[in-house]
Amino acid sequence: MTWQQTWRMSVISTVLAAAACLVFNEIYNQAFATNFSTIAGATNIVASVLIGCTLMAIGYKLTITKAVKWLGWVNVVYGLLSFISIIGVLAFSLPLETESPELFPGLMIPMHFFPLLSFLIVQPFFKHSK
Repeated sequence: MTWQQTWRMSVISTVLAAAACLVFNEIYNQAFATNFSTIAGATNIVASVLIGCTLMAIGYKLTITKAVKWLGWVNVVYGLLSFISIIGVLAFSLPLETESPELFPGLMIPMHFFPLLSFLIVQPFFKHSK
């Protein structure tokens, strides 16, 4: 796999995850009459997804360069890191003027898994050979 293919995998998974996050954000805000755009606006969401998908693609590229047999374990690590990232959501302090702060984790926690899911969906379409 070339670095060009790595970046392509990163961009495709970023677009899928960002779209899923933005759609979920809109549905959640409409369903629960909330607005967390000052805390989790579209720019922040897309930037977070971009960083996550890029790091996963780079880790994937470095793993297959060394040993393809480790890909399963790399995916397990990615899953664990997605779960660990939830701690930040649960520990996050919202501004006092925020309405319905108890609904914030329900919005953000699923979004932490969209980059992982999109990456795992896109990953098989790229060669695993050295």
